[in-house]
Amino acid sequence: MTTAPTRQTLDLPPLTSAPRRLLKHPRLMHHNRLAALVIAVNLAFLYVSWRPSAQTLAHASLADLALAVLVRQQYVVNLLFRLATWPPTSWPLKLRWTLGKVYHFGGLHVGGALAGAAWFLALTISTPNSRLAAVGWTLTALLALIIATALPPFRSRHHDHFEKIHRYGGWTAVALFWAHTLLSGAGPVSIAVLAVLTFSVALPWLRLRKVDVRLERPSPHVVLARFDHGETPFAGSSTAISRSPLKEWHSFANVPAPGEPGFRLTISRAGDWTGAFIDDLPPKVWVKGITTAGVANIETLFKKVVYVATGSGIGPCLPHLLAAEVPSHLVWATRDPRTTYGDALVDEILAVQPDALVWDTSRHGKPDMVRLAYRAYREFGAEAVICISNKKLTWQVVHGLERRGIPAYGAIWDS
Repeated sequence: MTTAPTRQTLDLPPLTSAPRRLLKHPRLMHHNRLAALVIAVNLAFLYVSWRPSAQTLAHASLADLALAVLVRQQYVVNLLFRLATWPPTSWPLKLRWTLGKVYHFGGLHVGGALAGAAWFLALTISTPNSRLAAVGWTLTALLALIIATALPPFRSRHHDHFEKIHRYGGWTAVALFWAHTLLSGAGPVSIAVLAVLTFSVALPWLRLRKVDVRLERPSPHVVLARFDHGETPFAGSSTAISRSPLKEWHSFANVPAPGEPGFRLTISRAGDWTGAFIDDLPPKVWVKGITTAGVANIETLFKKVVYVATGSGIGPCLPHLLAAEVPSHLVWATRDPRTTYGDALVDEILAVQPDALVWDTSRHGKPDMVRLAYRAYREFGAEAVICISNKKLTWQVVHGLERRGIPAYGAIWDS
């Protein structure tokens, strides 16, 4: 283990060409490209079906909204990750680099929601005054509210309100779609699609249950939550937990131990909810749905990877380090790791990563994480870097490396 800030001044490689750097700009990330692709396909369909009939408008709206809903379904998410990570490491790196961006699938959700709402608005405008029109305008207003509050400026500042509007507004929208579909006399295909969407929305809630949790608080900053209710999730998955299931949910990376039942969650103080959780140490929590694949699952696309984590970002990295499915090297910057996370957790990490670079920010200050990541990438001979940190630093590392031709991955906070 290295803890001293040695050789942090390693020069970074030169930037790639201007066109390649442009494609790595945050505004052109794959999430936004997928959203643009969905909208472009819809515009092309509008062009070839000039002045579409009411039936065509209804079908187009339902198809797009089906895409928006289903692409967020947990089983679909796991399937997308499974398909994207199926290719062997013998495939060309550029192709594997792109497949690793599978977690940007939320762009399909955004594109489908925007296009579906636009088609439905056009349908409502063309509907004569009637009970059908009243339902249509009510649903149009609701869709506009859901979209407006999902935009980053509102979502980042008022995430709890966004979550409630998205949940209750979504449920209400499904009910109104049923009313609109039945009043319009739609055919069996539309009803079948709507039934699938309804089941998709309800499915996670059919697995809602309250379970025991054993909590260990090594410091006022973090708690280690241990679960053993018959679920042993795969490495790289996450579980959503709640103390009030109709109010808010929070997802955390599962940390299963190889050969042991159950799993752990590492929960750090990062807001009102996590702070209250750490202070109260509740004996039970609610869980729903199934464990869902996360960003770091793309590691299997590469021969070697570097994990870059700050603070409690070690949580999502730890199951992969323990499983050791892919050769990896850890760079972890955190404040006084043993005091904050406890000797047991730090020793567990070092047992599988004896050469890890653990940067104690309380002793050495905040490092240049891009340089540390590049140093580890070059010296370890890795093919990719996976960063688990806060939003600002994650994007700094990911885009700082990708503009220099190095595959890098990290959460995009699109939900």
